Amino acid sequence: AGRRRMNKDLQEIRYFERLCVEQAELTSLELARIGLLKVADDCRAAAEAIESRRPGHLGPIAGVMQTLKLSLGHGRASKPH
Repeated sequence: AGRRRMNKDLQEIRYFERLCVEQAELTSLELARIGLLKVADDCRAAAEAIESRRPGHLGPIAGVMQTLKLSLGHGRASKPH
């Protein structure tokens, strides 16, 4: 069960990584692009930690996943005009 959860987390993190890179390419705001690319880098680091199965790295990943889900979900809801 733990391995399945780890694989699911890995897939979700890689998805968020790709999404952030794609959104960074589309945005015209430099600050947004920088932030999205930093999140993509964090996702890549988290995925690499899962892939290498280093002990002690799985706890913070749950928090990262929750933060990413919330920020990406709310970020689309309000667009400045």
